[in-house]
Amino acid sequence: MTGRGIDQILPHPSPARLHESCVKNAVHYVTLAERRNGDIPRPVCPTYIWGAAPKVLDDIKPDLRIANLETSITANNNFWPGKGIHYRMAPGNIHCLEAANFDCCTLANNHVLDWGYAGLGDTITALNNAGIATTGAGRSIDAATAPARISITRRNDVLIFGFADASSGVPQAWRADKKRAGVNLLPDLTIDSARRVTEQILAVKGVGDIVVASIHWGANWGYDIPDAQSKFAHYLIDHGAADIVHGHSSHHPKTVEIYRQKPIIYGCGDFITDYEGIGGREEYRPWFSLMYFVTLNLQSGNIEALNVVPLRAHRMRLVHVSTEDRRWLLEKLNALGKAFSTRFTLADDRLVLVEPIVP
Repeated sequence: MTGRGIDQILPHPSPARLHESCVKNAVHYVTLAERRNGDIPRPVCPTYIWGAAPKVLDDIKPDLRIANLETSITANNNFWPGKGIHYRMAPGNIHCLEAANFDCCTLANNHVLDWGYAGLGDTITALNNAGIATTGAGRSIDAATAPARISITRRNDVLIFGFADASSGVPQAWRADKKRAGVNLLPDLTIDSARRVTEQILAVKGVGDIVVASIHWGANWGYDIPDAQSKFAHYLIDHGAADIVHGHSSHHPKTVEIYRQKPIIYGCGDFITDYEGIGGREEYRPWFSLMYFVTLNLQSGNIEALNVVPLRAHRMRLVHVSTEDRRWLLEKLNALGKAFSTRFTLADDRLVLVEPIVP
């Protein structure tokens, strides 16, 4: 979420006025972060907010970088009425996303239309002009449901599909249709919905293609995995529609399941936000920002490795976490993963999945 307070420290901030019930100026979120951890220079360069992340990416060299972008990129001032929070980043600050070298941003979430249909159109235009593919929202239902297709070898494309479920707070009015822009909003997480999604994916998935189903679902807080989420993800995998299920919406990391050698990340947690100085919910340690590196076999689509690198925000940039934090995260993820026989171990600065990967 590169809007609001993050946007204010970048070179071309949006007007700071907010329409929230308590906070009326976006600079307040910068002030809270400074009270917590010290002064933040302004303006910062486009790479500043990523902090330690680029070095991690340079070391691991992933073929593809995918993120859920939970903000509008627009100068439009017409915010969506009735919503409590509206995120936006000024188009002039697009360089911060370019600096991260994202290949694809999924837009099926509960903030991409915070600044209306014009804001959505501006967001898609800004990302496409920056060479970043989009999926999950669009100017019509056909555009919103279309995958982003990115080639990684001569024989292998990765197809990213973006979906949202109303449980994440997406208004029903945001659902895209034939005549209206919007989000690829699922009617529910029933097996009937999973069947329709599977048919949609299989209609375009070819031999050698890898599919990422990126889904914005569930509440902001809580470790429980709703039965509907598991059944939905399992159906996509059982019927050959998904090789990775990339779940997000929770403000903290949730468990990972390896189902039939396909990873289901039920909740990635937040990565970039302006929440650094906001108190509460400390029991979840929501300051973790996790990078998930999934290695797949390109012939079978099965998982070969999963590495998780935890970072945290400090003065609105990402830094490595303490040894104590890494150990706490390891214990938490392993406790949550018992239900799925999922176990990690520590290796240097990362958590490495050791079970239940089968060669």
